Amino acid sequence: MSSLEERKAAVLEEFSMYDEWLDKYEYLIELGKSLEAYPESEKTDDKMIKGCQSRVWLNHWMDGGKLYFGADSDAIITKGIISLLIRVYSGATPAEIAADDFAFIADLGLKENLSPTRANGLVSMMETIRKTAEGYE
Repeated sequence: MSSLEERKAAVLEEFSMYDEWLDKYEYLIELGKSLEAYPESEKTDDKMIKGCQSRVWLNHWMDGGKLYFGADSDAIITKGIISLLIRVYSGATPAEIAADDFAFIADLGLKENLSPTRANGLVSMMETIRKTAEGYE
């Protein structure tokens, strides 16, 4: 599996292929559609990310010293955003995630090109992933 830095670089490269934000949104939607199926039984309040306008569920588990995530959302673009985040952070160690600055999101320009409510949701997703990792340290 690639490193956290390699996964971030791959996402930045993929996004750079698109000049228009409409195309980048389409790419996010495709990422959301490719997300592994999330069990209905896991769509519980304790797995819901607070601070998102849409409903977003995040599950996590450790395997071999690495932290893995599963997720789902009831909104297509939000599902793409959480898919992007777990693609990058799933499989990293808790220490790597907790120490990361999530700056690649700024490099993508994602936060600035989302509606204010989606941008707030993005921040909540990042904070939840970081706090989850910190809980394993």
